[in-house]
Formats: sequence, structure tokens, C-alpha cells
Amino acid sequence: MGRPDKSKAKKRGIRRFFSWKKLLGTFFVFCLLAMGALYVVYLMVPVPTANAEATMQSNIYKYANGKILARTGEINREIVGLEKIPQPVQKAFVAAENKSFYKDNGVDIKGTTRAAWSTLTGQGKQGGSTITQQYVKNFYLSQDQTATRKLKEMVIAIKVDQETSKGDILAGYMNTSYYGRSAYGIQAAARSYYGVDATQLTTAQGAYLASLLQAPNQYDWTSASTTGRKLVEERWNYVLDNMVDEDWLSPTERAGMKFPVPQKPKPAPGMEGQTGYIVEAANQELMRQGVSEEDIKAGGWTITLNIDEKKQKDLVKAVDRQLEAKLDRKGDKKDATVQAGATSVDPKTGAVVAMYGGVGATEHWMSNATRRDYQPASTFKPIVLAAALENGSETQDGREIGLGTIYDGTSQREVVGTDIDFAPENEDDRSYGPVTVQKATNSSINSVFAQMIVDAGPGKTKKTALDLGMKDGPDFGETPAMSLGTMGASTMDMAGVYATLDNHGKKVTPTLVKAASHKDRKVDAVDAIGSQVISREAADTVTKAMQGVVQSGSGFRAAGDYDAAGKTGTSENNRSAWFVGYTPELVTAVGLFGEDAKGNQVTLTDTINPGRANGGRTPAQIWGDYTTGALDGGSDARFDLETDSSTPYEPDPDPTRTTETPEEPTEEPTTRSPDPTQPPTPTGTTPPEPTQDPVTTPPEPTGDPTPPTTPPDTGDPTTEPPVTDEPGPGPEPTANGDAVTGRPVR
Repeated sequence: MGRPDKSKAKKRGIRRFFSWKKLLGTFFVFCLLAMGALYVVYLMVPVPTANAEATMQSNIYKYANGKILARTGEINREIVGLEKIPQPVQKAFVAAENKSFYKDNGVDIKGTTRAAWSTLTGQGKQGGSTITQQYVKNFYLSQDQTATRKLKEMVIAIKVDQETSKGDILAGYMNTSYYGRSAYGIQAAARSYYGVDATQLTTAQGAYLASLLQAPNQYDWTSASTTGRKLVEERWNYVLDNMVDEDWLSPTERAGMKFPVPQKPKPAPGMEGQTGYIVEAANQELMRQGVSEEDIKAGGWTITLNIDEKKQKDLVKAVDRQLEAKLDRKGDKKDATVQAGATSVDPKTGAVVAMYGGVGATEHWMSNATRRDYQPASTFKPIVLAAALENGSETQDGREIGLGTIYDGTSQREVVGTDIDFAPENEDDRSYGPVTVQKATNSSINSVFAQMIVDAGPGKTKKTALDLGMKDGPDFGETPAMSLGTMGASTMDMAGVYATLDNHGKKVTPTLVKAASHKDRKVDAVDAIGSQVISREAADTVTKAMQGVVQSGSGFRAAGDYDAAGKTGTSENNRSAWFVGYTPELVTAVGLFGEDAKGNQVTLTDTINPGRANGGRTPAQIWGDYTTGALDGGSDARFDLETDSSTPYEPDPDPTRTTETPEEPTEEPTTRSPDPTQPPTPTGTTPPEPTQDPVTTPPEPTGDPTPPTTPPDTGDPTTEPPVTDEPGPGPEPTANGDAVTGRPVR
């Protein structure tokens, strides 16, 4: 007899435990247990009530006095029945998400299992849900991609599919989905992207909206990157091809379709006038404080603003009276290019009490109050003076810079003390000869401040500007041309800078949101008053200098029954015109910007008035009109100034200063110079001694100059005092032009 086969005996032993019958039986038992468990879950998981997001609340925005300014949220979702949605559009959504929708029982077991397994094993979150499941997720559950939520979604989807018609499920899905642009539901999306009701959507448009649901923000054509546009176009083609495959769209019709480029974003209805600008600015401020965009869109917030209802109305009325009433926007293409923006701030608290963003948020969505794409021009010059005072700077020949320091105001004079070739032209190429810093501030003399920024140091000047509240950027170069305000800035930025000067050098950050609360949390108000960023003496001396601008300089139209300080500004090519000024109680920055229908910057010349639209004209008039109304006609408050008294206040050597009648920019300029027998020193920092009798030489105003003796503004240019504001056709202060080197552009 042979020996028994041990390997066969071993196999027989294994089969005793792992026979095919036993394995099959175990599998069936497992399946029965799983089915039983699922059935128990099915019985235990009810169809819940709708979640909060599905019935999104509105956000409430209030004035500082508690009165409601706006409600948002409700208008962004309007439920429409399936009968109002064109059949091809319905099919496009099915083709995009779930071709088997009309045949399945509400779930895709394979897809859902795969997605749940990927989540459990840490391989990333995946989709795989049917339209019914997505509707359940939107309407009943949360957006969390967890295994528990996936299981609930599947069970509820089966129940909903049994209890609800396919039409109602599809309508619910289309009405609860988020499409970007704060649009929840097909109706809001149709209006936001194509300006039509859902009933008017074409097949191509419907396919685009269906494609959006995969990545609403990434696929918004107007803001998408090159990659995003490519992806959404591919998705759009995929949807239409699926419709052809399902016989929902003919190949011929498909071949003739072109990608339907959506319109640019527009605010939702109810955001007309200044409301839309204010609401958007408040939302942006909340996001900077850490509130997510999704949280704001979900609604439920009560947001109290610092906006003073009366002052807000006063600002709108001032713009209407001084600008809009004088323009023919519909009949004159040049008039239509004029845009106005303004921000008004309480310097003691930093509260933004009024804001003007443009003609209306539903007509011009870009807010002119917060945009930073225009140059602040000569409203930057007080910052140059502040830097010189703060740093104890001296002229090239060693004289300490103060309001009485004399500079050479000759037009196109080369600045000295720098390797950069820069010779800025004064407005109308007007030369002044030796002038005090006070006079140079009053008349906004470019040649003086170009030299002063070299004396103070462009780097130190930029640091002072940033400390005061300006924002850095690629166009903020440290060159002499910076003295002309060649960087970008918003009216809110400039209001903050001047508020800091008004607040004696203590930092003021303009703040729009007073308080924001949700049912489960609050957002702390921003501390708008910061530390001392420049000395009180430096800040107050700059205020004193700018008092002269209002009392007897280029900003005389802003004068009223109140103490005021300010500065005019008119940028190169007259693309922007500014007046930024303040009283002890209120700081306001007003800007005019030239912008054509395509959003390009254009000149303001020959628009609101013949010739250049100077900052000392309409912007100063708006400022004065608003300030008078906001202060109820005037104010007894006076500036409490601690100014620099160490620098001797030298008299202005120009003997004609108090008797001249300066011209408007449109008139022939008068060139003045010192004694022709003694021309100015080339450096511009050591002028000759005046040859006239010093006893008869009128001194430069020391903060309380005599107002102009010429008649008040009557609209007749022949009766108006001088306006010697910003540069004429001189150097082009652009980041990529010769202003980087400081070389004048001809």
C-alpha cells in the first residue's frame, strides 16, 4: 500500500471550512443582513422638513439710526413651476447631471457607493448623485460630504422618489441649486446671466446654466480664468451632445448652436441708486473681517451701518445739484462719460457716514467711491508736506522745511538732488518764481512739490503715505513724479488719509459696518481709531497749510460758514478731478472720473464745463454743498492746531500776490517771475532776496489769510478768483511711462 497523500488530506481539511457552498451561504447571509439593515435604516430615517438654506433668509441692512436701508436674499430666489421652464431647458439639466433620471428610482447605487467609499477611505470627496439625491441634499440636508449624510441622502431619495413626481423633483432641483452671482434657483440665474425670465431661456442658455452647477464661481464666464472658460465650454458641449444622444435635440439644431456668452453681473432688483454700492461695500468689509462669501449669501444677517441717513441724502442732493443737473447723459456722449464718487467720514470715530458710488448701482455697477484705478493727483501733495515736516527735512541748501520756506516755483525747473531727470510743468506752464510753501500749497505748484519730495526723500514720503492710510501697489513708485499723485487711490482711501490729518495724526480707518449679527454669532466692530502715525505738530501744520487752499487758493469754492482745510487735484490728461477736505467734524473726498461706455479712462475736458474740469470747480462745489447741508448750514467748531513755529515765516517775495486776478485754466496764463535782473537760482532752493521794499511786501497768509477780494462765483469766469490747480500738458504720470524715470512726456 502506498502512503496517504498529505497534500490532498490538507485540501480536504481546508474545504471543511471554506467550501463553495459555505462561502455562497455566507455571502447570502451577509446580503440579507445588509438588506435588513438598510430596511431598518429606511424605516428609521424620515423625510425631514426643508433646511434653512432651501428657504434662505434675507440679509437686513440698516442705517445707523436703525431704519432699514435694504433687504437682500429673498429677491435672489423666486420659485417657478416646471411648466414655466422650456422643455429643452429641462432636458439640458437632465443631460448634464443624470441621463437616467426619468427611469431610476431616485438613487444610483454604484455612484453613491463609490462616492461614500472614497470619502471614507480619504481618497477625496466625490459626486455620483442623481438629480433626486442632489435635490434631497439641497432641500433637506447639508452640503457636507460625509458617509452618514450620503446614506441619509440615498434613503430619503428613495422615499421622495416614491412620494413625489419626477416633474416636481426636477423643478425642486432647479429651484434650489446655486448658480453663482448670489442667484439661487433657475429664475434668479436666468435674470442674472441673461437678463430674461426662465420662460425665455434658449436651449443653449439652459445648457450653460446647467453646466454652471458643477462649479458656479469657476465657470462664471465674465470672471473665469482662461482655464475656467475652457472647462465650462467643454461642459456645455458635453450637455448638448448628451441631449443629442437621448434624442432630445436634433443634430442639425445642435450643429448650429453657438456658445451663449452671459452678460456682465448686475445687482439684484432693489439695489437701485446708492443702495447697491453701500450693500456691496459692507459685504466686502465683512469678508475682510473673516465672514465668508457663502455665509453672507446664505442670509440671516442683520447688518447695522455707520451711514447717517440725513448725511447720505445730503450727499446725493449735492451731487445732483452741482453735477447731474448740469449734464445731459442721454443726449451728450461727452456728458455721459462723467462719473462721480465720494466718501464722507467722521474723523473722531472713523465712521463712514455717507457714500456716493455713481449714478446708480443698477446702471453703473462699479462703485466710484471704492475704485482705485484713478490717480489722486495733487491731493497727494499734502502727504509730501507731511513727510517733510515729520522727518524734519531740509532743502538742498540746508533750510528746514516749513510753511514759510521759500522754493523756486518756475515751471519745468529740473529738480536737484536726484539722479532721475524730472522737470514737471505747472498748470498752463505758469512760472511763479520764489514762493513760500504756503503759496505753493494754495496754488498747487508742481515744481515746488517735485523738489520737496526729493528733499524729504521719496521712500520716506511713501512710508508716510502708507502710514496715513494709502494702499500700496505696483504703480506706487518711489520717484519725484510721485509728488503728482501718480498712484491709484479711492475716495475712501483719501478720506481716510485726510481724516488722520484732521485727527491730529492719529490713524483713522474708514469703517462702514457698525455691527453685524447672525442667530449664532456676531462680528466685532473694527477699531477704526489707531495709533499716532505722524506727530500732532506735523499733522496740524499740514491742516494749517490746507486752510489757505480753501481761504485764498484753488479750493475757494469749498468755503462756507465753517473752518475748512482741503486740497484740489486734477490728474494728467484731465481723467480725474478731486477735492478732498475737512472741517473739525467731517472729512469728505469727492472725485470726478472720465470713463467711456467700455470702461476706458477718458478726459473730462469740455464735459461739465468748457476746458479742464479742475478739482477746484465741480468737486469743490459738491464738497461745499454737501458739507453745508451735513452741518445744518454751518458750524462754530474750530480747528485746535498745534503747528510748527520753529521755522521763520518768510514773506512771499511776489509783490503782486494780493492784487492779481488769476485766470481760469481756459484763459491765457500770466507768467510771473522775480526781479528779472536776478533770475532764480537753478536749484530752486536758494532764491534771491526780494528787491522790493519789504515794508510794502504783503506777507503770505499764516493760516488765516484774507479771503479773495474778487466777487463770489456767479458762473461767469471773468468774475472768478484764480484757480491755479494741477498739471497742464506736462509729464504723463503712468506706471509704465516716463513718470517712472521722472522724465517729462511731451
